Amino acid sequence: MRNRYLDLLRALAIARVVVYHVTGLAALTLIFPAMSIMFALAGSLMAASLDRSGVRAVPRRLRRLLPSLWVVAAVFVPAMLLTGLAFGPRVLLWLFPVADPPANHWGALALSPIWYLRDYLWFVLVSPLALWLFRRAPLPTLLAPYALLVAIELGMLPTASVALRHFGLYFGAWLLGFAHHDGLLRRLADRVLVPTALAVGTAGGAWILTHPGPRGYDLNDIPLGNALWSAAFILLVIGRAPTAAAWVDRSPALGRLVTVLNRRALTVYLWHMSFVVALTPMVGLVGWSDRDPIGLAVRVLLVFLLVGVVTLLVGWVEDVAARRRPELIPGGRRPATPVRRPAAAPTGPAAAPTRAAVAPAGPAWARTGARAVVPVPRSPEAGTVDLSVG
Repeated sequence: MRNRYLDLLRALAIARVVVYHVTGLAALTLIFPAMSIMFALAGSLMAASLDRSGVRAVPRRLRRLLPSLWVVAAVFVPAMLLTGLAFGPRVLLWLFPVADPPANHWGALALSPIWYLRDYLWFVLVSPLALWLFRRAPLPTLLAPYALLVAIELGMLPTASVALRHFGLYFGAWLLGFAHHDGLLRRLADRVLVPTALAVGTAGGAWILTHPGPRGYDLNDIPLGNALWSAAFILLVIGRAPTAAAWVDRSPALGRLVTVLNRRALTVYLWHMSFVVALTPMVGLVGWSDRDPIGLAVRVLLVFLLVGVVTLLVGWVEDVAARRRPELIPGGRRPATPVRRPAAAPTGPAAAPTRAAVAPAGPAWARTGARAVVPVPRSPEAGTVDLSVG
């Protein structure tokens, strides 16, 4: 069954990413390290998929990941080819982005979030081996990405690629997702987990303060500080996640919004930056500065509105990729399944016994001596379990 608390975290992460790209407020990266949260949640879901399906979970996950990218590529790649992008074999990376696919001058900005899919794809591909290693040596496996990042930041691996750097930066969060799925974080006593989180967060905060980037204390410019600060955040926010959060759905509007952002996370993420880039020049046309509160608020609202429109147009691709019934707006009420009424009991000498025991499991019916044991039909509302993953 889905944990609505984790769904809420993912929805907040998606919304935070959009607001950050519109406003550029560095404080948002410290208050809520959204990308690491998203990778941690994805790692937990990937571990669950591997437990259910084994290695077959890898192509299934890719099947859910790539179609939304292909829709973006179908729109933007022809436009970039017509505006200066050279056609070559690397264009095929838009089909399977194991490396950054090529883009022209404006496409590089509008499609900059593609790096997330590149990292996600690699993390999915290595997850079967990583989960096997993690369950045999949890702590060394978990520490390996952070050690890799330290080596890169200290200049010990000067030729490290961007993809390798991101393994150090974000794969640790993915592995913390494994730890969450396996219950390791939940089993840690507060006297262990809380001091560990505080120590890691303090180390990350110290590195951030002493290594500001070109935008100040923006975590996106400080990889090691980002990794440590995010790890502390994950330990507390996901490590102590409640097993359920029914209160999310007590407000129909909140519950529906959380569902929509989870079911359309890829669409929102892949398309929002193009609208941010398109709307930025308009700020100067109407006389607003980049830091004008009214201008920023209007830009945030317009970006969400435009993302909402494109989500209505192509968001259903995520449903098809996940083999769900396509919906324009996810989370609507499905038609109630009619309840089959049991046939009327026969009358006369051949009447069935009046006492019946409910069979908790096993065949549809069984005979015990001369008395029939008949299962009572269950209501369609009872025991409904959603095994889908986001």
